[in-house]
Amino acid sequence: MNTVELELLESVKIHLVVNVSRIHRYREQVAGQKVTPPLPVIIEGEEKYEVKKILSKRKWYGKVKYLIHWKEYMAEEGT
Repeated sequence: MNTVELELLESVKIHLVVNVSRIHRYREQVAGQKVTPPLPVIIEGEEKYEVKKILSKRKWYGKVKYLIHWKEYMAEEGT
């Protein structure tokens, strides 16, 4: 079996059964580790961040969405 059923609050509106490939172990920050995100580059008055890698792509309500790993950020901070 490649699926697991999640125990979530009723207010969370996602499907409770997911593929195990979507489950990742939580990693706490190392005690004393300083997390200082890099500053954005300002281009034409707008903040810009550099993409390290596109992790995934999906269509959501007719729009294409990307999961991005930003350069100089930890993978857990992807958006």
